[in-house]
Amino acid sequence: MVDDQPDVVELLCLQLERAGHTCIAAANGTEALALAAEHHPEVILLDIGLPDMSGYDVARALRAREDGATFYLAAITGYGTAEDRRRAFAAGFDRHLLKPAKSSEIAELLVDAGLRHSGNGA
Repeated sequence: MVDDQPDVVELLCLQLERAGHTCIAAANGTEALALAAEHHPEVILLDIGLPDMSGYDVARALRAREDGATFYLAAITGYGTAEDRRRAFAAGFDRHLLKPAKSSEIAELLVDAGLRHSGNGA
């Protein structure tokens, strides 16, 4: 989970952990890239408006890594125009959700990510 708003991180991590997932949080893009290299996550929930680099730049950097195609990348952001969505998918995001993301949207995203990793879907 990558977001510079501690309340957002706390809420989403709590939701993920209650569902049995491990949540590792980063507050900016630089930290996100370092944690991704260390932990090799299956799913990355990434805000677009970060203090040090945009989520688009983080997404491109993650996708450029050797293991960049192995994780599911979801934008969870306040940027919701058609152009924002286009930019997100062009940067390598698999999903684009608006804040505040609903529990059902997060659950659907995790199912989609699981199907993708098992080779049975999206």
